[in-house]
Amino acid sequence: MLGLCLSIPIASFRRGAAREFWETYPTAPPATVYGSLLALVGEVDRFRHVGVRCTSGHLNPPNRSRILRRLWRVKDKNVGLGNGENVRPDFQQLLVNLQMIVWVDSEDENQELETLEDRLHKVLDPKTRSEVTRFGGWSLGESTHLIDEVLPIERAKEWTDSPDAATLFLVESTGNLSLPIWVDHIGSSGTRNALGRILPYGLNAPSRDRLPQIVAPAAKGE
Repeated sequence: MLGLCLSIPIASFRRGAAREFWETYPTAPPATVYGSLLALVGEVDRFRHVGVRCTSGHLNPPNRSRILRRLWRVKDKNVGLGNGENVRPDFQQLLVNLQMIVWVDSEDENQELETLEDRLHKVLDPKTRSEVTRFGGWSLGESTHLIDEVLPIERAKEWTDSPDAATLFLVESTGNLSLPIWVDHIGSSGTRNALGRILPYGLNAPSRDRLPQIVAPAAKGE
């Protein structure tokens, strides 16, 4: 199991049902964490590391902000994107000054291939990171919400005076928060969620069975 700390100036994890007001989840959903880690190791196939477990939480409570954005929609295909009825203002909720915890466990991945956990170790090691081929900025959520710094969990105390107050989203059958573990970008029938709670957990490694698992939906017709 691998623990990381991420510093992110701003981020927003839009709730699936949010419309005029783009409300954010309180922490990054497992699906978002998974996509960000794939980008870090340079993987373009999101099925490549299905089976991995991952979750997120906060070292310190983030601040919340609200902005007015100009958003595009396709209402009239004759006027072009960003024009006429295809553009409108909407409010978006942001999390500001995030200091996040991410835990990753690859025990349930295909062990015959290089696991995501192994590839992350390679990226973080100055001696091997030159072997990794990737492209673009590294973000969590929207492409403009860039990650500023990453540290191993052992150095988390450099960012907080209260490590025992750190929180984490953990699976729980009687949980009060449902977060996506797989997002269907064409419709929503394939979207999957994990039920759990955000709990004070400190910096200790959680039990692996309480980490949400990335499981893709079955292909249509199966």
